Amino acid sequence: MVTKKSSGQVPATEQSGVRARILEAAFSAFVERGFADASTLEIATRARASKRELYAEFGSKQDMLVACIRERAKRLTLPAGLPELHDRGTFEETLKSIGAQLLREISDPTVIAVFRLAIAEAVRAPEVAQALNEIGIAASRSALGEIMRRAHAAGLFKGDVEQAADHFYGLLWGNRMLGLLLGLAERPSVREIAQRAERASGAFLRMYPVPE
Repeated sequence: MVTKKSSGQVPATEQSGVRARILEAAFSAFVERGFADASTLEIATRARASKRELYAEFGSKQDMLVACIRERAKRLTLPAGLPELHDRGTFEETLKSIGAQLLREISDPTVIAVFRLAIAEAVRAPEVAQALNEIGIAASRSALGEIMRRAHAAGLFKGDVEQAADHFYGLLWGNRMLGLLLGLAERPSVREIAQRAERASGAFLRMYPVPE
């Protein structure tokens, strides 16, 4: 009987399992110990992986941080199947939808933990804040900005597109984000998220009328 020699390659499913464990362990270590103090040895130990496996998946601790943030940023992109923005009613419903998504996803405890990590490590490891800004925050701003650009191109409001996006973001959050970061406020409920998104959308449309 002829036996088939092993190629020495790790199956793809096993590779993805190792990667997932490393990312979960890295995120926990970063949050608990801080980015600067979390060692690759500790991350490998938590992930039940060797340092060789860790560096095969990620070239550096910075790469692990970026991957952790990128995984969470996936939820901040535009929802699929957005309708064409052809009137103010559709525009308002779209604002409610993206507003509710931003409130729901950004207020997630793991996302808040990333923001707290970036603030705590601002002096020792400014790359944390840089990665969060370039990957996580940029994703939410890009999604909202795209909606504003489409609505502006359709003649549904007048004014500067970037400024309009900033105003809507402010109307959506108020001071709730500060409360979440300080641990003084609870994550908004499903009902509150819908109410905040509706109020923000209505206030925005009153501030930004249709061009005459």
